[in-house]
Amino acid sequence: MVVSGGVLVSGKALIARYTNGIDAPGTLIGDPAPGATRKTADIEGPLDILLAGIDPRDDSQAPRSDSIIVAHIPETMDQVFLFSIPRDLYVRIPAFSKTGFNGTTAKINSAMSFGSDTGNGRHDVGQGFQLLAETVGDVTGIRGFDAGAIINFGGFKKIVEAMGGVTMTIDQTVESEHLQPDGTARPKTAACRNGGCDHPYTGPRKVYEKGTYHLQAWEALDYVRQRYGLPNGDYDRQRHQQQFIKAMAEQAMSREVVTDPTKLLKVLDAAGDSLTFDGGGNSVLDWGLALQGIDTDDMTLIKLPGGGLYSNGKYLGEQLDPSSEEFFQAVQEDRIGAFLLDHPEYVAAES
Repeated sequence: MVVSGGVLVSGKALIARYTNGIDAPGTLIGDPAPGATRKTADIEGPLDILLAGIDPRDDSQAPRSDSIIVAHIPETMDQVFLFSIPRDLYVRIPAFSKTGFNGTTAKINSAMSFGSDTGNGRHDVGQGFQLLAETVGDVTGIRGFDAGAIINFGGFKKIVEAMGGVTMTIDQTVESEHLQPDGTARPKTAACRNGGCDHPYTGPRKVYEKGTYHLQAWEALDYVRQRYGLPNGDYDRQRHQQQFIKAMAEQAMSREVVTDPTKLLKVLDAAGDSLTFDGGGNSVLDWGLALQGIDTDDMTLIKLPGGGLYSNGKYLGEQLDPSSEEFFQAVQEDRIGAFLLDHPEYVAAES
């Protein structure tokens, strides 16, 4: 969306130069599933895009997808439906020949780790994304994603900084697990400095009160990372992350960004440090142009109901409500709009 707005301001060739660092064709979504087709000549709906958010790590550390979001664009190409897959969803992770992984049952955020091992002590995040995509496809019934993107949260902060912050409506009071009121890290207790504690921090916390605020980059990223202490835990965090994506899109498409070439190019430059995009044969610029008719008002946030899964009193992870199968069927058949009319409880609050 930023790209398509930028084309009107700075010219296609210049925008392409700034987005070349984002494109990583053939690295994330791999080959389509048997019987599935991928649209490479023209970008036409319906479309499914997989987004994974990771914390910054070097290639010696196995990556974990702390945020997993699917964007579905219907055949009409006039809407975007966003839904999150719980990071702790307890699922069957399939075998992956590239790493010799035989498959297991575990939390879905570990799929990227199982798929990333290159065998020499290094980890390839793009290769890990391929196994994540296959795992999410098994959960949702999506037989092949049309595009995929990895979002590095550290680099994402640079995008928000380039935009001058982001305006968000905070829908519940949230206390930070990680930061003090001035944005510095909360210290760890002496007993937890060497690890082994679930909640190692001590001292005053940054608090985000209900209301609409223009957040600095560090505040926005800290807010959407919080889950401890929230009534619905990670389900509340999923909603906040979806709200953040929509708020970022609104900010990026605002007149103060798209009519300011200097600020716009700073945003695109920052995007090159934080985003890796595989458009299934089409560049991020091609996708931006194809989706330029979609506005943030056409973005619907969806919440999938679920809860904890236990075995003999031991927490294994999360499980989705059985009704989610009907939702996933609607995704596969490109009738999410009709499904939401019958199930309005699936529409997430936007503020």
